[in-house]
Amino acid sequence: MKPKYSVRDLILISLFAALTAVMAYVSIPLPFSPVPLSGQTFAVMLAGVLLGARKGAFSQIIYLLLGVAGIPVFAGGYAGISRLAGPTGGFIWGFVIGAYIIGKLVEGEKCPSMARLVAAVVVGGIIAVYLPGILQLAYVTGMAGRQAAVAMLPYIPGDLVKVAAASVLAKQMLSIPIFNASY
Repeated sequence: MKPKYSVRDLILISLFAALTAVMAYVSIPLPFSPVPLSGQTFAVMLAGVLLGARKGAFSQIIYLLLGVAGIPVFAGGYAGISRLAGPTGGFIWGFVIGAYIIGKLVEGEKCPSMARLVAAVVVGGIIAVYLPGILQLAYVTGMAGRQAAVAMLPYIPGDLVKVAAASVLAKQMLSIPIFNASY
């Protein structure tokens, strides 16, 4: 029986889990929100495009499990299951969903157009991450859903920059043999 994932796949999955952890240290706390600005979604976007749905999501599950195990991989160097249950936890859960959705939207195309990449990254990297994030933020803090959604508006410009950067970088990386056969 052939293993489900090759050694190459496992290395790439691990690298994107590690990239997400490293990007968590690019974190700027904001005085008006318990949610910091961070680089994690950039790694999620790349994982979805370059690894595909299953492997991209798996990289984020590994990332999530590392944090639950106590390794300080969450934004600001935090760790523990309490982070997944706290005001920022929904965003972390959203990383798994986001990477999966991005991968599903670009899989099947060896060289997706820039428009398709951008659309996939916006849907998976922003909408799919924000939705569980906003819901959990509202629930944990007692905010109204609409208030929690409005609280996320300052994050959108930075996330759009990440969408552009991730899309351009992913487009270039898809021409590298290690990535163009990763699905």
